[in-house]
Amino acid sequence: MKNRLTKHLLSFSALKLTRSVSDKARLLEILGVVMTGIGKFIFMDYLNWRLPFVITAIVYWGLYVLFRYKKNRQVLKDWGFRFDNFKQVLILILPFTIISILSFFVIGFFQGTINITWHILPLLITYPIWGVIQQFLIIGLLAGNLNDSKSIKLNKHLIIIITALFFSIVHYPSYWLIIGTFILALFYGYIYLKAKNIYVLGLLHGWLGALFYYTVVNQDPFADVFLKYL
Repeated sequence: MKNRLTKHLLSFSALKLTRSVSDKARLLEILGVVMTGIGKFIFMDYLNWRLPFVITAIVYWGLYVLFRYKKNRQVLKDWGFRFDNFKQVLILILPFTIISILSFFVIGFFQGTINITWHILPLLITYPIWGVIQQFLIIGLLAGNLNDSKSIKLNKHLIIIITALFFSIVHYPSYWLIIGTFILALFYGYIYLKAKNIYVLGLLHGWLGALFYYTVVNQDPFADVFLKYL
């Protein structure tokens, strides 16, 4: 009985926080996500400043999270930075993750693009950090704000599709990344609107992304991003 009451109070607090955020603030956050996406094309694709851009984005959005947290400590849980439902969301995502990994190796086998080296190990450690930031931006701020907006009333399925399209477009011009991120965002968007947990989404995003590069995309992000600075 006590646990039910606690969960009810936490749900009520989260609902109260959701309603307290103005649509103007939500629009500004969405705009910030769009600007970050545009920045990817400028700094990563055109100028080839991959590592500086990623570090800058992580620091900037990390500071924004800290800023919002200081104003309201409930915001982290509302976004999905939480551990109380970690196992629940992990179980929901696990079948998709296993199928994805098997698909990567099948596609890589037929393409002849499986090239797993020790370079993948540092990425399995560092890429989930970038994965958490990406999921926070794309799923947390874009899909979450579109879903919770009071003035914009969109169907949940449409929100998921819009989010997936944006996430895939940001990964242009690699057609494999466009396809992969579109499918990923479709599934992750559905999971997030059902049970929010950025940690699970970001962690598995990082691991799947790292493996995807070395099995399907036939690229070595570790060499492209880190080795040129060594």
